[in-house]
Amino acid sequence: MPRSKTSFVCLPCRASCKQPHPARTRNGEAGRRVCPRCAGTLIHVGSAFAPPPRRDTEGWRVLSLLLHAGIRFHKSCCAGPGYRPRTLREVRERMTYARRTGEPIARALVRPELP
Repeated sequence: MPRSKTSFVCLPCRASCKQPHPARTRNGEAGRRVCPRCAGTLIHVGSAFAPPPRRDTEGWRVLSLLLHAGIRFHKSCCAGPGYRPRTLREVRERMTYARRTGEPIARALVRPELP
């Protein structure tokens, strides 16, 4: 049976690639993943990740904000990763809500609707 693969991202290159899951590599070594384009460090984003097109600067900026907030794209038992904002406007609205209410930014960013 082939090993399962998961997505990794290089933000400076705006590149995404699939590699074996970190916990399932040979000899149990997770190690540092290297971008094939720039030799920078790849970020593990999860198996339910769909990258924005390389030319979509707003999409990559939103992705960068989500990843730096600690949000990833892992599948749950029955569905995908859940809601993730796709535009800077949605991110701004949720960050304003988080500041106003004191809710953690990571939790506010994955809210499907704001009250």
